[in-house]
Amino acid sequence: MTIKNALAVFFVRVMTSVLNHYYGLVYNNFRTRYQIADTFNFNGHDILLYGEGEIICGENSYVGDRSTLQAAKGCKLQIGNWCQISSNVRIFTQTAIADADFSQKPVPSKFGDVSIGNYCWIGANVLINPNVTIGENSVVGANSVVSKDVPAGEIWGGVPARVIRKKSYGTI
Repeated sequence: MTIKNALAVFFVRVMTSVLNHYYGLVYNNFRTRYQIADTFNFNGHDILLYGEGEIICGENSYVGDRSTLQAAKGCKLQIGNWCQISSNVRIFTQTAIADADFSQKPVPSKFGDVSIGNYCWIGANVLINPNVTIGENSVVGANSVVSKDVPAGEIWGGVPARVIRKKSYGTI
């Protein structure tokens, strides 16, 4: 190995260590600010939790890299236990109203709690809109937009998300 390659490897290891330490601090701040279980895992980098509302993340669940969880003032976002939330997932408790006049300030918005039951699997690149409940042991497939409640024990997908089928063994 040349000196140039050795220095490059050393630099990458140092920068990776610094980056991991930085995200550790960010995620610890989220744990202080919101109700995050000790066994909840921030599974990657660039995960953002924000808003003046409540964010509650359950035991043994995780959220993947580049995901965003938002809880507007007066709203609650709750993730159950043993949930698998993949990368680049967006969960919002507030969104602009599409038919609104955007020149009006503040822009008219709709608000609503979001609840994800225990044992759910949310695929990559999913958007979950305000006022949605995802029932226990359900699946939302990758690249879906969820704008209405998902019953327990069902598999949903698409834009907008709709039922694909019920799980063959039912709910837990």
